[in-house]
Amino acid sequence: MFGKRGGTADIRSPAPAMQPAPHAPAPAPAAHVPSPPTAPTETGRTPFPSDGLGAPLVAAPTPERRQAAVNMPAVDSRRSEAYYTTKGTIFGALIEAIDLAQLARLDAESAREEIRDIVNEIIAIKNIVMSISEQEELLDDICNDVLGFGPLEPLLARDDIADIMVNGSGTVYIEVKGKIQRTGIRFRDNQQLLNICQRIVSQVGRRVDEASPICDARLPDGSRVNAIVPPLSIDGPALTIRKFKKDKLTLDQLVKFGSITEQGAEILRVLGRCRVNTLVSGGTGSGKTTLLNCLTQFIDADERIITCEDAAELQLQQPHVVRLETRPPNLEGEGQVTMRELVRNCLRMRPERIIVGEVRGPEAFDLLQAMNTGHDGSMGTLHANNPREALSRLESMITMGGFSLPSKTIREMIVASIDVVVQAARLRDGSRRITHITEVMGLEGEVIITQDLFLYEMVGEDADGNILGRHRSTGIGRPRFWDRARYYGEEKRLAAALDAAEEAAQSMRG
Repeated sequence: MFGKRGGTADIRSPAPAMQPAPHAPAPAPAAHVPSPPTAPTETGRTPFPSDGLGAPLVAAPTPERRQAAVNMPAVDSRRSEAYYTTKGTIFGALIEAIDLAQLARLDAESAREEIRDIVNEIIAIKNIVMSISEQEELLDDICNDVLGFGPLEPLLARDDIADIMVNGSGTVYIEVKGKIQRTGIRFRDNQQLLNICQRIVSQVGRRVDEASPICDARLPDGSRVNAIVPPLSIDGPALTIRKFKKDKLTLDQLVKFGSITEQGAEILRVLGRCRVNTLVSGGTGSGKTTLLNCLTQFIDADERIITCEDAAELQLQQPHVVRLETRPPNLEGEGQVTMRELVRNCLRMRPERIIVGEVRGPEAFDLLQAMNTGHDGSMGTLHANNPREALSRLESMITMGGFSLPSKTIREMIVASIDVVVQAARLRDGSRRITHITEVMGLEGEVIITQDLFLYEMVGEDADGNILGRHRSTGIGRPRFWDRARYYGEEKRLAAALDAAEEAAQSMRG
């Protein structure tokens, strides 16, 4: 089929001796599926082991291509061993019959059609009895194996999945609506899973193997990927994907979902607009990056923003954005670029705002220095359970970075740099809430003083186990960043939001 389109000989013929004479009729279909070769293959043929995917064949799939995978199997569907045996047989015959070099030159849709045509011929030649639905499912699986990320493709195409967790070739979990559930999806073997991990990380110039068994990467749509492979992962490669929704969340949608009230959202808008130094704190999976993306939507379009991340996942919409990403060391242990080096380099790039995807080490010192030296409105996230713990963790990270500074000096830096801490949390029913909007007021002796503007209170749960709660204002009428809001002409919006929040709190008490 490729030969007809490209003007070359039919690459599915097993050997030149089987080519017909010029006056002979076309060969029978059986000639298209050769037996496994026992001698070196001819030019244009690529040997391919049937027990693994091998190196990446073509470019990684784009988000648009994933949308074509509409025939998604049910989450709890479990296929028989006979299905995987049949698929392995057909897959091996396909790889022997196809010219991978020519396949790589085709666009996604044309390559998928070519593969489907050849697989249909193989099924007919081998007299495999399958229903139409089974055949379509098999065709989609094989196309995903060759062109995409294999069994992960149906999960990546779903927009309701937040996390994909692969624990070896036979176990795949997903998170939907805050709840983790097991799927019936599996890989052919650990080798296929390892090759898919390598295919994913190779798209961002990284590698994962026995010599470098841990890797952070990202998908083309920005979804975060972590892979850890044997010998560190005992039961086979472990792959974790934090998926991002195709439609980016906004503060209005967070209000609709109950993550924050309209008055609280208005205060967050003022924080983003007035260049208030903000720290987003929360546990794993609490929505810190999503909340940071929402806050950045209110940055003016004429500001120069520089982001620093381990794996680029922030999705800023402003036109003047420079995205920086750390780099792991190479095989010789050289070439590593740390987060601290990126943050320090930012200061030489004339930034107006610096945004750090996650603060987890000595780069905390450089971020505080940046916030305190004219880069107002800088933001970052870190892992902590409440605002006070977040400030304590900042101090710990600076101390662990080898800075021999007195504790009081570090706390004075924190107070002078951080204006507001926004706390996010994932509750036990899977819902995500913004639980605190907290100001950093100052230092009394050696104790950092904070002041809560908004709090989330849990009041019980309903018959379905969903947590019931409410956001309430603490009654603060003039926060510390009031003068900054007035400088940017936002004091009326801030006052209206605080008054409306206080009225709502009084009506709850009444």
